[in-house]
Amino acid sequence: MNKLNVPGPKARALIERDKKVISASYPRGYPFVMDHGKGVEVWDPDGNRFIDFMSGIAVLSTGHANPRVVKAVQDAAEKFLHISSDFYHEGWVRLSEKLDEIAPFEETAKTFLTNSGTEAVETAIKLAKFRTKRHNFIGFFGAFHGRTMGSVAFTASKPHYHRGFYPLMPGVTHVPFPNPYRPILERRPGEDYGETVVRFIEEEIFDHNVPGDEIAGVLVEPIQGEGGYLVPPDGFFPALRKLCDKYGILLIADEVQSGMGRTGKWWAIEHFGVEPDIVTSAKGIASGMPLGACIARESVMTWHKGTHGNTFGGNPISCAASIATIELLEEQYLTNATEVGEYMLDALQEIQTCHPSVGDVRGKGLMIGVEFVKDKTTKEPNEALRDMVEKYGFQHGLLLLGCGRSVIRLAPPLCLTRKEADEGLKIFEYALTLAEHKQGMI
Repeated sequence: MNKLNVPGPKARALIERDKKVISASYPRGYPFVMDHGKGVEVWDPDGNRFIDFMSGIAVLSTGHANPRVVKAVQDAAEKFLHISSDFYHEGWVRLSEKLDEIAPFEETAKTFLTNSGTEAVETAIKLAKFRTKRHNFIGFFGAFHGRTMGSVAFTASKPHYHRGFYPLMPGVTHVPFPNPYRPILERRPGEDYGETVVRFIEEEIFDHNVPGDEIAGVLVEPIQGEGGYLVPPDGFFPALRKLCDKYGILLIADEVQSGMGRTGKWWAIEHFGVEPDIVTSAKGIASGMPLGACIARESVMTWHKGTHGNTFGGNPISCAASIATIELLEEQYLTNATEVGEYMLDALQEIQTCHPSVGDVRGKGLMIGVEFVKDKTTKEPNEALRDMVEKYGFQHGLLLLGCGRSVIRLAPPLCLTRKEADEGLKIFEYALTLAEHKQGMI
């Protein structure tokens, strides 16, 4: 398999310019410089071609430069670029009507549009406090909800997100996320591990720390993203919904990464047969245009004029991109995410049987995690190997991103074909083999 000359001279020159003027706080995974893309393929300025298995952190749901999304953006831009949230326009209303149609609950939905996922989470936090008149929350270890001062109090995937920013917003109590591959709580006989976690919340947190009737909301990713693409057991969300109902707590589903068709359904929580009270969305909602949404039951979004607002909410360009994105998902990409996702999971499970470092393969749709270990019995995380797979993939034409302690996330555009999946998986397995050789595992 050919090794690319990356980064090439043009890419290196741009990286040097970047270092002089752009904040060093941005975590760059490896020296990839984007020039242009089409569908699942991208090219750097030196002409190197890559298969994209990370889609801008699960953002480019319809692929790079999808013609219908581009045309929608162009048409909207010719009319007007901005009017502010103090006034009205058709695209904003039309998009909110579509979000009402696809919201993961039967009740009518009302939507507050933002510019990003973290802003959508901030909105949900404020709304939960306003609606319940309570000020405490439950969050989960491994979670990522954003880096702004409200959302970062819930984020618990890496300690450096908190370092230097204490005190954080008070009132957030973290509990273990139900990770079936690495359970840390003692499960009772016949108990689903998700039920174990919910029992822990009620018996330990509510009985010893914060009373249940003082909790405004539980903020949770239906499938944990940054924490390792963790799929909870089937019993988790039904038990959590029951707990929330018992204590009058709002269930807030953070679907910023897992929503908008990524798992083969509009929302990942639909896989578990549970309706949340609030759902947050961003990333794949507009195929790369900056947009987020806090979508809530009409009975929950009861705040009055001026309680919350923003300048750019309902931006006409982003709304147009989102409407085109939703239409494409409805017509073909929801189904494709399911079908090609199952195909990839099968292929990865076959790869797992042939490679000693692959401890677990999990996911739904095109939200797939591959966890690497030093030994399949001890399950000791193998972060160094994961990083090598990422690097070798890049060197051979595949864009990957890690998450969790030792996981590679596979989150390609939802337009991925089986042929493209095969090409990407071939590079993935080659990179994995190189990494295992480097560590002396094979």
